[in-house]
Amino acid sequence: MDLVIRGARVVDGTGGPPYTADVAVHAGRITEIGRVRAGGRRTLDAHGLALAPGFIDMHAHSDLALLRDPDHSAKAAQGVTLEVLGQDGLSYAPVDDRTLAEVRAAIAGWNGGAPWDPDDDLDFGWRTVGEYLDRLDATGIAVNAAYLVPQGTVRAYALGWDDRPATPAELDRMRRLVAEGLAQGAVGMSSGLTYTPGMYASGAELTELCRVVAAYGGYYCPHHRSYGRGALGAYAEMVELTRGAGCALHLAHATMNFGENEGRAGELLALLDDALTGGADITLDSYPYTPGCTTLVALLPSWAGEGGPEAVLARLRDDAEAERIRYALEVTGADGCHGVPVDWSAIEISGTADPAYGAYVGTRLDGWESARRLLLGDRLGSTVLQHVGHEENVRAIMRHPVHTGGSDGILRGAKPHPRAYGTFPHYLGRYVRELGVLSLEECVAHLSGRPAARLRLPDRGLVREGYRADLVLFDPQTVAAGATYENPRVLPAGIPYVLIDGRFVMRDGRRTDVLAGRSVRRTPHDGR
Repeated sequence: MDLVIRGARVVDGTGGPPYTADVAVHAGRITEIGRVRAGGRRTLDAHGLALAPGFIDMHAHSDLALLRDPDHSAKAAQGVTLEVLGQDGLSYAPVDDRTLAEVRAAIAGWNGGAPWDPDDDLDFGWRTVGEYLDRLDATGIAVNAAYLVPQGTVRAYALGWDDRPATPAELDRMRRLVAEGLAQGAVGMSSGLTYTPGMYASGAELTELCRVVAAYGGYYCPHHRSYGRGALGAYAEMVELTRGAGCALHLAHATMNFGENEGRAGELLALLDDALTGGADITLDSYPYTPGCTTLVALLPSWAGEGGPEAVLARLRDDAEAERIRYALEVTGADGCHGVPVDWSAIEISGTADPAYGAYVGTRLDGWESARRLLLGDRLGSTVLQHVGHEENVRAIMRHPVHTGGSDGILRGAKPHPRAYGTFPHYLGRYVRELGVLSLEECVAHLSGRPAARLRLPDRGLVREGYRADLVLFDPQTVAAGATYENPRVLPAGIPYVLIDGRFVMRDGRRTDVLAGRSVRRTPHDGR
C-alpha cells in the first residue's frame, strides 16, 4: 500500500453520519476502509481530522488559470480536487481564429488573455474541445477539470455576434459543434443568457441544442436570463425548456438578487420542488456570499453588444449611443443588469485589465460617465462586485437537497471576490460550525457526492473502496476561509492535506509541486 490514513473521522459524501476508520490508498485508489492492519509506505495520523471526498467546484472560471499557474493554490488549498470549466456560455473551445480573438476580448476580465495584452504569452494553439482538454493533460494541472460546451461561443462561431434568429443551416452547425464537443469529452453545455451573444438565442434554439446534450447524457447549465426583475420567470423558462428537451438541468449560481427578490428564495424552491415532484432532473449550485461578480460591460443592454467587443467600444465612443446606453442602465433597466435600473453605489471595481486604471480598484462608481471612461480606457476588461444579494436567500437555497457548491470564482483582478479563494472553507466554517445552517455530513455531500452524481462520475465523490483517492483532510473546529473583501487572496485555515489520485497536492498546509490533475471527460450515456 502507498498510504494508510489512521484514525480519520470519515465524512463519506453520502450525507450519512461520520464514523472513525483507517483508510488505505494504493495506485491512486481507496483500497480498504476500516481497521487496516497492514502498514503502508507512508502513514498519516489523522486524529482530530475529518476525511472527506475532494470537493468539486461546479462553477469555476479557471479555464486559463490552470494553464498559467501550476501552483493554483486558490483552489487546491480549499480542498477542491475537480473544477467544472466552460461556464456562462463563454470559453475558448470550440473556436476558429476569428471566434477565439473575439472571445478572448470579451472575457478578458474573467480570465485575462486579451489579444492586445503584450504580457500574455499563453499559446492558444487548440481549437476544438478535445484539443483544449488534451492541452490540460499535456501541461499538467494542479486539480482535475471537466468542461462544458459554451453555447455563446458556439453561437459566435456559427453566426457571429448578431441579434437575430439562427437560420436552419446555422442551427445545424451549432448542433454539430455541441455534439462534437460532447463526443470529445465535455460533460454538458453552459449558457450565459445575460451575456452576448448567447443571450440572443431564443428558447426554441436552446431547446434544440439541449436535445443534443440529452442524447449524449450531459446536462444543461444556464446562467439564465435574469437574477433580478423577472428572476422567477427566467428560472421557470429553464425548467420548462429542459423538460421539453428531455435534458438534465443544473442551475448556475442559483440565487435571488436585487431588492425585488429579498426574502423570495422560498418561491424559487417551491418552483423547483414542483418540477422535481413531476420527475424533472434538476440540481443547482451557489456560493456562500451575497455580492455577485461579473464584468462591467456585462451590465450593458444586449443591443449594445451586437457585433462583438469592437462594436461595443464604437458605441461607447459615440455620444448619442452612449446616452442610449445610459438611459437603459439608469432608467428602464438593462437586460444585462437583470432588468433592474443600476445602482452605481452598489458597483465596486474589483479588477482592471490595464494596470493604468488600477486606481479604480476598490472604489464604487459615481455614475455613468465614470463607468463609460473605464469601459473605454480598459477596453471592456474591468470586473466588478455587485452588492445586490440577500443573506436569507443564500441560506435558504443552500439548504435544498439538490444544492451543490460552486465558487463562480474569478481569479483575475487586483481585488477579486473572496469566493475565489474561500468558498469551500467558508461553507464548512461559517455555515456549518458557526451558524449550523447545514450539518457537517450534509455540507460535505453538497460539496462532493452530489456534484459527482450530477457529473456522472462512477468512481469519484465518495469515500468508498475502489474509488479514486481524491481526498481532503480538514479540522472541523478550525476550518475557515482566510479570504476577505479587503484581502481576498488569503488561503484558508484548517485544511492541511489534499490528495488527488492518492498524491499529496497539499501537505501540512502547504502546496507541494505535484501536478496530479487531469481532464475528466464525459462518462458515456448508457444508451450510447
